[in-house]
Amino acid sequence: MAGVALLLAGDSESEGWPEPSAWGLVLAVLAQAPVALRNRAPVAVFAATQIAAFWYVSLGFWPVVCTFGPLLALYTVASARPTRIAVGCAAVLATLWLYGGVVSESQSMPTVAAQALLFGAVMVWFGTLARRSAELTRRLTAEQAERARRAVTDERRRIARELHDIVAHHMSVVSVQTGLASFVFDSDPPTARAALTTIADTSREALDELRRMLSVLRDDAGEGEGDPEGGASVTPMPGLARLDDLVERLRAGGLSVRLLVDGLPRPLAPGVDLCAYRVVQEALTNVIKHAPGAAATVELRYRPRHVAVSVIDDGKGVNQDRVLPGGGHGLIGMRERAKLYGRTIGIGPRGDGGFAVRLVLPTSAAARGGEGDPGA
Repeated sequence: MAGVALLLAGDSESEGWPEPSAWGLVLAVLAQAPVALRNRAPVAVFAATQIAAFWYVSLGFWPVVCTFGPLLALYTVASARPTRIAVGCAAVLATLWLYGGVVSESQSMPTVAAQALLFGAVMVWFGTLARRSAELTRRLTAEQAERARRAVTDERRRIARELHDIVAHHMSVVSVQTGLASFVFDSDPPTARAALTTIADTSREALDELRRMLSVLRDDAGEGEGDPEGGASVTPMPGLARLDDLVERLRAGGLSVRLLVDGLPRPLAPGVDLCAYRVVQEALTNVIKHAPGAAATVELRYRPRHVAVSVIDDGKGVNQDRVLPGGGHGLIGMRERAKLYGRTIGIGPRGDGGFAVRLVLPTSAAARGGEGDPGA
Protein backbone atom coordinates (compact mmCIF):
# COMPACT_ATOMS: atom_id res chain seq x y z
CA MET A 1 0.00 0.00 0.00
CA ALA A 2 2.83 2.38 0.77
CA GLY A 3 4.38 1.54 -2.59
CA VAL A 4 1.14 2.27 -4.44
CA ALA A 5 0.82 5.55 -2.53
CA LEU A 6 4.31 6.59 -3.63
CA LEU A 7 3.48 5.71 -7.25
CA LEU A 8 0.35 7.87 -7.06
CA ALA A 9 2.35 10.68 -5.49
CA GLY A 10 4.64 10.56 -8.51
CA ASP A 11 1.61 11.12 -10.78
CA SER A 12 0.41 14.16 -8.84
CA GLU A 13 1.61 16.67 -11.43
CA SER A 14 -0.17 14.89 -14.26
CA GLU A 15 -3.38 15.15 -12.21
CA GLY A 16 -2.94 18.87 -11.67
CA TRP A 17 -1.52 18.71 -8.14
CA PRO A 18 1.89 19.85 -6.88
CA GLU A 19 4.59 17.20 -6.64
CA PRO A 20 5.01 16.13 -2.98
CA SER A 21 8.14 17.17 -1.15
CA ALA A 22 10.33 14.69 0.72
CA TRP A 23 8.31 15.38 3.86
CA GLY A 24 5.11 14.81 1.86
CA LEU A 25 6.38 11.40 0.72
CA VAL A 26 7.14 10.50 4.34
CA LEU A 27 3.58 11.45 5.30
CA ALA A 28 2.21 9.37 2.42
CA VAL A 29 4.04 6.34 3.78
CA LEU A 30 2.94 7.10 7.35
CA ALA A 31 -0.68 7.16 6.18
CA GLN A 32 -0.31 3.51 5.04
CA ALA A 33 2.36 1.74 7.11
CA PRO A 34 0.52 1.64 10.49
CA VAL A 35 -2.11 -0.72 9.04
CA ALA A 36 0.40 -3.54 9.57
CA LEU A 37 -0.56 -3.27 13.27
CA ARG A 38 -4.29 -2.75 12.74
CA ASN A 39 -5.34 -6.06 14.37
CA ARG A 40 -3.52 -5.22 17.59
CA ALA A 41 -4.84 -1.68 18.03
CA PRO A 42 -7.52 -0.87 15.40
CA VAL A 43 -8.60 2.52 16.75
CA ALA A 44 -5.05 3.73 17.41
CA VAL A 45 -3.95 2.71 13.91
CA PHE A 46 -6.97 4.45 12.40
CA ALA A 47 -6.08 7.63 14.32
CA ALA A 48 -2.44 7.45 13.16
CA THR A 49 -3.41 7.09 9.49
CA GLN A 50 -5.91 9.93 9.80
CA ILE A 51 -3.34 12.30 11.36
CA ALA A 52 -0.78 11.56 8.63
CA ALA A 53 -3.43 11.96 5.90
CA PHE A 54 -4.71 15.21 7.44
CA TRP A 55 -1.18 16.60 7.54
CA TYR A 56 -0.54 15.52 3.95
CA VAL A 57 -3.75 17.20 2.70
CA SER A 58 -3.01 20.36 4.71
CA LEU A 59 0.24 20.76 2.77
CA GLY A 60 -1.82 21.03 -0.40
CA PHE A 61 -0.98 17.64 -1.94
CA TRP A 62 -3.30 15.27 -3.81
CA PRO A 63 -5.70 13.73 -1.16
CA VAL A 64 -6.21 10.47 -3.10
CA VAL A 65 -2.64 9.42 -2.24
CA CYS A 66 -3.61 8.94 1.42
CA THR A 67 -6.97 7.17 1.06
CA PHE A 68 -5.98 3.47 1.21
CA GLY A 69 -4.62 3.27 4.74
CA PRO A 70 -7.52 5.08 6.44
CA LEU A 71 -10.09 2.99 4.52
CA LEU A 72 -8.51 -0.33 5.55
CA ALA A 73 -8.10 0.91 9.11
CA LEU A 74 -11.79 1.88 9.20
CA TYR A 75 -12.79 -1.60 7.99
CA THR A 76 -10.68 -3.16 10.73
CA VAL A 77 -12.27 -0.95 13.39
CA ALA A 78 -15.73 -2.00 12.19
CA SER A 79 -14.73 -5.69 12.24
CA ALA A 80 -13.24 -5.56 15.74
CA ARG A 81 -15.09 -2.86 17.68
CA PRO A 82 -18.75 -2.00 18.42
CA THR A 83 -20.76 -0.35 15.67
CA ARG A 84 -20.97 3.00 17.45
CA ILE A 85 -17.16 3.30 17.45
CA ALA A 86 -17.01 2.34 13.77
CA VAL A 87 -19.65 4.94 12.88
CA GLY A 88 -17.69 7.60 14.78
CA CYS A 89 -14.52 6.71 12.88
CA ALA A 90 -16.45 6.80 9.59
CA ALA A 91 -17.60 10.32 10.46
CA VAL A 92 -13.97 11.33 11.07
CA LEU A 93 -12.97 9.85 7.70
CA ALA A 94 -15.80 11.68 5.93
CA THR A 95 -14.72 14.92 7.60
CA LEU A 96 -11.17 14.44 6.31
CA TRP A 97 -12.44 13.92 2.77
CA LEU A 98 -14.61 17.01 2.97
CA TYR A 99 -11.65 18.93 4.39
CA GLY A 100 -9.57 17.81 1.42
CA GLY A 101 -12.25 19.12 -0.95
CA VAL A 102 -12.38 22.47 0.83
CA VAL A 103 -8.58 22.89 0.96
CA SER A 104 -8.22 22.07 -2.71
CA GLU A 105 -11.13 24.37 -3.59
CA SER A 106 -12.71 21.50 -5.49
CA GLN A 107 -15.46 22.45 -7.90
CA SER A 108 -17.24 19.11 -7.31
CA MET A 109 -17.96 19.16 -3.59
CA PRO A 110 -21.21 17.14 -4.00
CA THR A 111 -19.16 14.32 -5.54
CA VAL A 112 -16.58 14.54 -2.77
CA ALA A 113 -19.33 14.46 -0.12
CA ALA A 114 -21.06 11.49 -1.80
CA GLN A 115 -17.79 9.55 -1.97
CA ALA A 116 -16.99 10.33 1.64
CA LEU A 117 -20.36 8.99 2.80
CA LEU A 118 -20.40 5.99 0.44
CA PHE A 119 -16.91 4.66 1.10
CA GLY A 120 -17.26 5.14 4.85
CA ALA A 121 -20.63 3.36 4.90
CA VAL A 122 -19.33 0.46 2.79
CA MET A 123 -16.31 -0.08 5.05
CA VAL A 124 -18.48 0.01 8.18
CA TRP A 125 -21.03 -2.35 6.63
CA PHE A 126 -18.57 -5.01 5.52
CA GLY A 127 -16.53 -4.70 8.71
CA THR A 128 -19.67 -5.21 10.79
CA LEU A 129 -20.58 -8.28 8.74
CA ALA A 130 -17.10 -9.68 9.29
CA ARG A 131 -17.36 -9.09 13.06
CA ARG A 132 -20.75 -10.79 13.27
CA SER A 133 -19.51 -13.73 11.21
CA ALA A 134 -16.50 -14.10 13.51
CA GLU A 135 -18.75 -13.97 16.59
CA LEU A 136 -21.07 -16.57 15.06
CA THR A 137 -18.10 -18.82 14.27
CA ARG A 138 -16.86 -18.55 17.85
CA ARG A 139 -20.31 -19.41 19.20
CA LEU A 140 -20.64 -22.39 16.86
CA THR A 141 -17.19 -23.63 17.83
CA ALA A 142 -18.07 -23.32 21.52
CA GLU A 143 -21.38 -25.12 20.98
CA GLN A 144 -19.65 -27.94 19.10
CA ALA A 145 -17.10 -28.29 21.88
CA GLU A 146 -19.91 -28.37 24.45
CA ARG A 147 -21.82 -31.02 22.49
CA ALA A 148 -18.65 -33.12 22.24
CA ARG A 149 -18.08 -32.73 25.99
CA ARG A 150 -21.64 -33.81 26.72
CA ALA A 151 -21.28 -36.77 24.37
CA VAL A 152 -18.16 -37.90 26.24
CA THR A 153 -19.94 -37.45 29.57
CA ASP A 154 -23.00 -39.41 28.44
CA GLU A 155 -20.86 -42.19 27.03
CA ARG A 156 -18.83 -42.42 30.23
CA ARG A 157 -22.01 -42.71 32.29
CA ARG A 158 -23.32 -45.41 29.99
CA ILE A 159 -20.06 -47.33 30.26
CA ALA A 160 -20.10 -46.92 34.04
CA ARG A 161 -23.63 -48.39 34.20
CA GLU A 162 -22.57 -51.36 32.10
CA LEU A 163 -19.45 -51.93 34.20
CA HIS A 164 -21.64 -51.70 37.30
CA ASP A 165 -23.75 -54.56 35.98
CA ILE A 166 -20.62 -56.60 35.26
CA VAL A 167 -19.29 -56.03 38.79
CA ALA A 168 -22.68 -56.94 40.22
CA HIS A 169 -22.61 -60.18 38.22
CA HIS A 170 -19.14 -61.00 39.54
CA MET A 171 -20.24 -60.35 43.11
CA SER A 172 -23.21 -62.64 42.62
CA VAL A 173 -20.86 -65.40 41.45
CA VAL A 174 -18.59 -64.80 44.43
CA SER A 175 -21.56 -64.99 46.79
CA VAL A 176 -22.80 -68.27 45.32
CA GLN A 177 -19.34 -69.85 45.28
CA THR A 178 -18.70 -68.72 48.84
CA GLY A 179 -21.86 -70.46 49.99
CA LEU A 180 -20.89 -73.59 48.09
CA ALA A 181 -17.37 -73.65 49.55
CA SER A 182 -18.72 -73.18 53.05
CA PHE A 183 -21.26 -75.98 52.58
CA VAL A 184 -18.81 -78.61 51.27
CA PHE A 185 -15.70 -77.42 53.08
CA ASP A 186 -15.48 -80.54 55.29
CA SER A 187 -17.34 -83.09 53.19
CA ASP A 188 -15.86 -82.38 49.72
CA PRO A 189 -12.52 -80.53 49.93
CA PRO A 190 -11.81 -80.68 46.13
CA THR A 191 -15.12 -78.99 45.36
CA ALA A 192 -14.49 -76.40 48.05
CA ARG A 193 -11.01 -75.78 46.63
CA ALA A 194 -12.43 -75.33 43.12
CA ALA A 195 -15.03 -72.90 44.49
CA LEU A 196 -12.30 -70.89 46.23
CA THR A 197 -10.30 -70.77 43.00
CA THR A 198 -13.38 -69.48 41.18
CA ILE A 199 -13.88 -66.89 43.91
CA ALA A 200 -10.26 -65.70 43.57
CA ASP A 201 -10.47 -65.41 39.77
CA THR A 202 -13.89 -63.77 39.80
CA SER A 203 -13.02 -61.29 42.52
CA ARG A 204 -9.83 -60.34 40.66
CA GLU A 205 -11.83 -59.61 37.50
CA ALA A 206 -14.40 -57.71 39.55
CA LEU A 207 -11.70 -55.51 41.05
CA ASP A 208 -10.31 -54.77 37.59
CA GLU A 209 -13.74 -53.76 36.32
CA LEU A 210 -14.42 -51.75 39.49
CA ARG A 211 -11.20 -49.79 38.99
CA ARG A 212 -12.25 -49.01 35.42
CA MET A 213 -15.70 -47.92 36.54
CA LEU A 214 -14.20 -45.64 39.18
CA SER A 215 -11.82 -44.14 36.61
CA VAL A 216 -14.80 -43.37 34.36
CA LEU A 217 -16.72 -41.76 37.21
CA ARG A 218 -13.63 -39.82 38.32
CA ASP A 219 -13.21 -38.40 34.80
CA ASP A 220 -16.87 -37.49 34.89
CA ALA A 221 -16.64 -35.72 38.28
CA GLY A 222 -17.94 -32.18 38.28
CA GLU A 223 -19.89 -32.72 35.06
CA GLY A 224 -23.10 -33.90 36.70
CA GLU A 225 -24.14 -36.58 39.14
CA GLY A 226 -24.38 -40.06 37.68
CA ASP A 227 -26.25 -42.96 39.21
CA PRO A 228 -24.87 -46.18 37.83
CA GLU A 229 -27.07 -48.31 40.02
CA GLY A 230 -30.19 -46.49 39.00
CA GLY A 231 -29.44 -47.15 35.35
CA ALA A 232 -28.55 -50.82 35.77
CA SER A 233 -30.13 -53.12 33.28
CA VAL A 234 -31.71 -56.44 34.18
CA THR A 235 -30.97 -57.87 30.72
CA PRO A 236 -27.71 -59.78 30.19
CA MET A 237 -24.85 -57.82 28.65
CA PRO A 238 -24.11 -58.59 25.00
CA GLY A 239 -20.77 -60.05 23.96
CA LEU A 240 -18.89 -61.47 21.01
CA ALA A 241 -20.91 -64.67 21.25
CA ARG A 242 -23.88 -62.65 20.00
CA LEU A 243 -22.09 -61.19 16.98
CA ASP A 244 -23.83 -63.70 14.72
CA ASP A 245 -27.22 -62.38 15.84
CA LEU A 246 -26.09 -58.80 15.25
CA VAL A 247 -24.81 -59.62 11.76
CA GLU A 248 -28.02 -61.46 10.85
CA ARG A 249 -30.17 -58.52 11.96
CA LEU A 250 -28.11 -56.11 9.88
CA ARG A 251 -28.26 -58.40 6.86
CA ALA A 252 -32.02 -58.50 7.19
CA GLY A 253 -31.95 -54.72 7.19
CA GLY A 254 -30.15 -54.64 3.83
CA LEU A 255 -26.49 -54.29 4.87
CA SER A 256 -24.02 -56.56 3.10
CA VAL A 257 -21.83 -57.78 5.93
CA ARG A 258 -19.78 -60.91 6.57
CA LEU A 259 -18.18 -62.20 9.74
CA LEU A 260 -14.73 -63.83 9.73
CA VAL A 261 -13.40 -65.54 12.85
CA ASP A 262 -9.75 -66.58 13.14
CA GLY A 263 -8.62 -68.62 16.10
CA LEU A 264 -10.50 -70.63 18.69
CA PRO A 265 -13.35 -68.64 20.28
CA ARG A 266 -13.21 -68.68 24.06
CA PRO A 267 -14.89 -66.91 26.97
CA LEU A 268 -13.52 -63.46 27.69
CA ALA A 269 -13.70 -61.18 30.69
CA PRO A 270 -17.16 -59.56 30.63
CA GLY A 271 -15.76 -56.05 30.28
CA VAL A 272 -13.53 -56.99 27.35
CA ASP A 273 -16.36 -58.96 25.75
CA LEU A 274 -18.76 -56.02 26.06
CA CYS A 275 -16.20 -53.48 24.81
CA ALA A 276 -15.45 -55.50 21.67
CA TYR A 277 -19.14 -56.06 20.94
CA ARG A 278 -20.03 -52.38 21.36
CA VAL A 279 -17.21 -51.27 19.05
CA VAL A 280 -18.38 -53.65 16.32
CA GLN A 281 -21.98 -52.58 16.83
CA GLU A 282 -21.15 -48.88 16.58
CA ALA A 283 -18.86 -49.35 13.57
CA LEU A 284 -21.57 -51.25 11.64
CA THR A 285 -24.13 -48.62 12.63
CA ASN A 286 -21.86 -45.96 11.14
CA VAL A 287 -21.67 -47.96 7.89
CA ILE A 288 -25.47 -47.97 7.68
CA LYS A 289 -25.71 -44.25 8.42
CA HIS A 290 -22.83 -42.91 6.33
CA ALA A 291 -22.33 -45.52 3.57
CA PRO A 292 -25.63 -47.36 3.07
CA GLY A 293 -24.46 -48.98 -0.16
CA ALA A 294 -21.17 -50.30 1.20
CA ALA A 295 -20.22 -53.88 1.99
CA ALA A 296 -18.68 -54.45 5.42
CA THR A 297 -16.41 -57.16 6.82
CA VAL A 298 -16.08 -57.93 10.52
CA GLU A 299 -12.88 -59.75 11.42
CA LEU A 300 -12.47 -61.35 14.83
CA ARG A 301 -9.06 -62.83 15.66
CA TYR A 302 -8.43 -64.71 18.91
CA ARG A 303 -4.83 -64.74 20.11
CA PRO A 304 -3.32 -66.20 23.30
CA ARG A 305 -3.44 -62.91 25.21
CA HIS A 306 -5.35 -60.60 22.90
CA VAL A 307 -8.48 -60.44 20.84
CA ALA A 308 -8.33 -58.25 17.71
CA VAL A 309 -11.48 -56.81 16.19
CA SER A 310 -11.75 -54.90 12.93
CA VAL A 311 -14.66 -53.58 10.91
CA ILE A 312 -13.85 -52.59 7.32
CA ASP A 313 -16.15 -51.28 4.60
CA ASP A 314 -15.42 -50.71 0.91
CA GLY A 315 -16.67 -47.09 0.92
CA LYS A 316 -19.33 -47.54 -1.76
CA GLY A 317 -22.38 -45.33 -1.41
CA VAL A 318 -20.76 -43.07 1.18
CA ASN A 319 -22.75 -39.90 1.90
CA GLN A 320 -20.14 -37.15 2.38
CA ASP A 321 -22.78 -34.70 3.63
CA ARG A 322 -23.35 -36.89 6.67
CA VAL A 323 -19.70 -37.43 7.53
CA LEU A 324 -18.81 -35.16 10.44
CA PRO A 325 -15.31 -33.63 10.56
CA GLY A 326 -13.38 -35.09 13.46
CA GLY A 327 -15.93 -37.85 14.00
CA GLY A 328 -19.33 -38.01 15.65
CA HIS A 329 -20.50 -39.24 19.04
CA GLY A 330 -20.14 -42.91 18.04
CA LEU A 331 -16.41 -42.54 17.43
CA ILE A 332 -16.07 -40.73 20.75
CA GLY A 333 -17.70 -43.72 22.45
CA MET A 334 -15.32 -46.17 20.76
CA ARG A 335 -12.28 -44.21 21.90
CA GLU A 336 -13.60 -43.94 25.46
CA ARG A 337 -14.13 -47.71 25.65
CA ALA A 338 -10.68 -48.47 24.26
CA LYS A 339 -9.12 -46.04 26.73
CA LEU A 340 -10.63 -48.00 29.63
CA TYR A 341 -8.37 -50.95 28.79
CA GLY A 342 -5.31 -48.85 28.11
CA ARG A 343 -5.55 -49.43 24.39
CA THR A 344 -5.78 -47.11 21.42
CA ILE A 345 -8.22 -47.72 18.64
CA GLY A 346 -7.45 -47.16 14.98
CA ILE A 347 -10.22 -45.28 13.20
CA GLY A 348 -9.90 -43.69 9.78
CA PRO A 349 -10.21 -43.95 6.00
CA ARG A 350 -8.32 -46.60 4.06
CA GLY A 351 -5.87 -45.80 1.30
CA ASP A 352 -7.82 -47.80 -1.29
CA GLY A 353 -11.19 -46.39 -0.25
CA GLY A 354 -13.59 -47.17 2.54
CA PHE A 355 -13.26 -46.91 6.28
CA ALA A 356 -11.68 -49.11 8.93
CA VAL A 357 -12.00 -49.53 12.69
CA ARG A 358 -9.36 -51.69 14.36
CA LEU A 359 -9.14 -52.53 18.06
CA VAL A 360 -6.92 -54.91 20.05
CA LEU A 361 -8.00 -55.79 23.60
CA PRO A 362 -6.07 -57.74 26.27
CA THR A 363 -7.56 -61.02 27.47
CA SER A 364 -5.07 -61.80 30.23
CA ALA A 365 -3.51 -60.03 33.18
CA ALA A 366 -0.08 -60.23 31.53
CA ALA A 367 -1.37 -58.53 28.41
CA ARG A 368 -3.01 -55.82 30.50
CA GLY A 369 0.31 -55.24 32.19
CA GLY A 370 1.82 -54.19 28.87
CA GLU A 371 3.19 -57.38 27.35
CA GLY A 372 2.50 -57.25 23.70
CA ASP A 373 1.37 -59.99 21.37
CA PRO A 374 3.00 -59.53 18.00
CA GLY A 375 0.62 -61.96 16.38
CA ALA A 376 -2.39 -59.88 17.29
